[in-house]
Amino acid sequence: MNILVTGGAGFIGSHVVDAYIEQGHSVTVVDDLSSGSDSNLNRKATFFKMDIRDGRIADVFAKGRFDLVNHHAAQMDVRRSVADPLFDASVNVLGSLNIFEQARKHGVRKIVFASTGGAVYGEQDEFPATENHPTRPLSPYGITKLSCEKYLYFYRQVHGMDHVILRYANVYGPRQNPHGEAGVVAIFCTRMLTGTDPVINGDGTQTRDYTFVEDVVRANVRALDFQGSDIFNVGTGRETDVNTLFRHLRNALQSSCAERHGPAKEGEQKRSVISYAKIREALGWKPEVTLEDGLARTAKYFRERWGGQ
Repeated sequence: MNILVTGGAGFIGSHVVDAYIEQGHSVTVVDDLSSGSDSNLNRKATFFKMDIRDGRIADVFAKGRFDLVNHHAAQMDVRRSVADPLFDASVNVLGSLNIFEQARKHGVRKIVFASTGGAVYGEQDEFPATENHPTRPLSPYGITKLSCEKYLYFYRQVHGMDHVILRYANVYGPRQNPHGEAGVVAIFCTRMLTGTDPVINGDGTQTRDYTFVEDVVRANVRALDFQGSDIFNVGTGRETDVNTLFRHLRNALQSSCAERHGPAKEGEQKRSVISYAKIREALGWKPEVTLEDGLARTAKYFRERWGGQ
């Protein structure tokens, strides 16, 4: 299969590229390297350094003749979306529409779209949340991701272009960017390794569904063979509070950092956890990497990268 991966130099996207190439697919990557890294690029992929809003992306589609687009490129910083919703919408809505329109014009059969579980559901009524949970996003980031889901429904109904929407939980693992607010595991690891005490927001009892990147990649691989269009959560169904996460990482890194607490972040979601029952039934997918093993593997990656002890 001939596949375009947007954001293919980023944290999750680069792992997806690796898996697709390992399976024998031909992969083209579009990434502007604003948050991704050249070091993440698979050298067997064709690479275009380009913003997804760029009109020149039409040439990439014309030359590529893609069977499928895996769309990971995004502005993914929730706090930046709150501070600058115009920029967030420019990238996540207009940029995505640029990709969807070119896919339509050039006969792409299917889009695999990286969406978000916690951010589209907002404060949950049920735990874990299923795909039928009301969508009440509390940030512009969540709103733009949900908007793209609605646009993909439009492209399916009007133009017959299929989609698989993957609503991720809190993904962590090797290659995650420790700079910015997305990725508490990466942030905690780098601070511990550089001798800076991480700061836990509030009392640390807020929970998230931490899902290892390797499991997320398997969902992207399974999505290739899915017939039709649908939305699937990709998570573990398990809640972990930030205090527990901190202690796991401190043990894995053998760090002496103190457990420091700062002010709670205004508007921060208290609990977030999603069900994987639907994707298990439809695609035979389930999380396979335990939190303890995933954090140990992530800690090892950051220790080797940052030269910690």
